Amino acid sequence: MAYKVTVLTLFPEVFPGVLGHSVVGRAAKSGIWGLDVVNIRDFAEDKHKTVDDTPYGGGAGMVMRPDIVAKAIRFAKERQKGAKVVYMAPVGQRFVQKTAREFASDDKGLIVLCGHYEGIDERVVESEVDMVVSLGDFVLSGGENAAFCVVDAVVRLLPGVLGAEASLHEESFDIIDESGGALVEYPHYTRPAVWEGRAVPEVLTNGNHAEIAKWRLAQAKVRTAKRR
Repeated sequence: MAYKVTVLTLFPEVFPGVLGHSVVGRAAKSGIWGLDVVNIRDFAEDKHKTVDDTPYGGGAGMVMRPDIVAKAIRFAKERQKGAKVVYMAPVGQRFVQKTAREFASDDKGLIVLCGHYEGIDERVVESEVDMVVSLGDFVLSGGENAAFCVVDAVVRLLPGVLGAEASLHEESFDIIDESGGALVEYPHYTRPAVWEGRAVPEVLTNGNHAEIAKWRLAQAKVRTAKRR
């Protein structure tokens, strides 16, 4: 059975966007995974399809209404039983490679809720959402951009998506050091061997795979220390 992702959004027209291209797009065309997009506005009951209102207690901005968002989530849950509901918000748990692997291993798939304005009424988050997820300590104009990243990271881990399965274990955060810590990926090189006076490290050209593996691990450690 294909892995399924349902996205709940106020802007369904932006999907599939980047998810329709490259390895993720090809995987969708080959039936490895499928994308369903639900327009939250379809569950509004007034003629203007209003989904937000002013916040209790005052303050700037608008808040997405719990009654309307709950209807959209429950609609998705009914069509995708058992799927984890993930709400994209800067206040959430940091999304990391381990999270992506956990999502990809769940054959029930994923329901991704994209917020807008000042966010979603906390009551529906408490009652209907399984996990609040953040890409980092910054704010986007909406959850759709974050959803693209999460879905891409998850789908590429599904069996058959990448041509070389071994490459999954040599990427950033899947390389593990002796203490069990996750490392960023080592640097890569290709032809020409010398470019603008810069030569490829000699160890990569000597054919000694044990030495190459040691060099790559060492470089991953150096990069991690510098950049993380």
